[in-house]
Amino acid sequence: MKQRTIEKSVSLQGVGLHTGEDVQLTFHPAPENHGFKFQRTDLEGSPIINADVSRVVSTQRGTVIKSGEAQVSTIEHVLSALSGLQIDNILIALNGPEVPIMDGSAQPFVTTLMEAGIQEQEAEKDYFEVEVPITYRDENTGTEIVALPADHFQITTMIDFNSKVLGQQYATLQNLEDFHDQIAPSRTFVFLHELEYLFDQNLIRGGDLDNAIVIADRPMNQSELDQLAKKLGKPSVTVDSEGILNTLDLHFRNEPARHKLLDVIGDISLLGKPIKGRILATKPGHSANVEFTKILRKHYIEQRKLKGKPKYDPDAEPLFDSVAVSKWLPHRFPFLLIDKIIELSKTHVVGVKNVTFNEGYFQGHFPENPIMPGVLQFEALAQTGGILALSTVEDPGNWDTYFLKIDNGKFKHKVVPGDTLVLKMELLAPIRRGICQMQGTAYVGNKIVSEAELTAQIVKRS
Repeated sequence: MKQRTIEKSVSLQGVGLHTGEDVQLTFHPAPENHGFKFQRTDLEGSPIINADVSRVVSTQRGTVIKSGEAQVSTIEHVLSALSGLQIDNILIALNGPEVPIMDGSAQPFVTTLMEAGIQEQEAEKDYFEVEVPITYRDENTGTEIVALPADHFQITTMIDFNSKVLGQQYATLQNLEDFHDQIAPSRTFVFLHELEYLFDQNLIRGGDLDNAIVIADRPMNQSELDQLAKKLGKPSVTVDSEGILNTLDLHFRNEPARHKLLDVIGDISLLGKPIKGRILATKPGHSANVEFTKILRKHYIEQRKLKGKPKYDPDAEPLFDSVAVSKWLPHRFPFLLIDKIIELSKTHVVGVKNVTFNEGYFQGHFPENPIMPGVLQFEALAQTGGILALSTVEDPGNWDTYFLKIDNGKFKHKVVPGDTLVLKMELLAPIRRGICQMQGTAYVGNKIVSEAELTAQIVKRS
């Protein structure tokens, strides 16, 4: 599928649930690969905050992101609307610190976005494809969220608050095309004891019976009902036969479970990529959703790195064999750690090292359990990067590369005799004044065995 944005800018206005402030929110079309971004137009410089899980600073009664001094609260419903409509790129401008709660669902945002029109863009969507089961569990709360492989996005949520009124509920969305009708209208809900606490803490200044389902989880006499009505600015409130403190009818019998599903979609959109996979969430909440999304992000980063894994054909003629490599590099046996170069461009290079039992370091490094030293994997990457660096000078045989530093080095899997080490080095920035910054990744098969950022300097050989 192609990426999507909206055809024109469009606005809506409402009150923040927790701040009680009037806020105008405007959706603006955005270019390809822009993602979701919020802009605080009421602050100096109109700072922009990426809707990214790394920006989350709070999950108390809603998801809050922050960058510098700018923050935006209660972002999950609007993000759910965007994901449900399969929109990829948009700028969300607002003149206050909190997304308006509207009716407590995603429906007003969906309606407004559909009025703006959805426009297909040229770039392809970049999916995170779930390839293996991914699990998050909180032993204290009993929350468990699992992602399983599937050919498109699906999600099921189950809730259980030990409430006789609410009971156990579950909701399922098999296809995002059904989000508009089946999930978007589902409103947020709160238990009566939580409502009273939130009022006491002054946390729901914009709360109203029009934007939340209140579940009466304890008996209330008329005096208490009258007192609550006064807090809500209502002439009266009642408890219906279903135990719901509300003058509104439920949109669905399992509306709370559907709203939890809505929240999960909004929170995991902070991954920044649409998902191909099935999500199963038991007793989800904002905190758990965010922690699960952080785990998904780690898997996505690993997957993205493997998508860049070079294809090695041992039958193909190399660009450099070991003899040609030795004409550029000063290293010799036993310290020449690359056997050939199979790719070379202005921005990247790929080398190959065949690891054998005859390597000199195996005699003393775990001699009964031979393992290639991690630092020598970095040296092999460095030598491969040296070929890229020297390819930028006229007489490479008269120059050397000296590595200045290693950042973010990681060893992920051991390398043993019989492994073929594929070494990829990519420029992180243009070479300036002989300084090269490169990202190095070493692969064995479909595994990343080590990686690091390496900085080197090209020096004329004296």
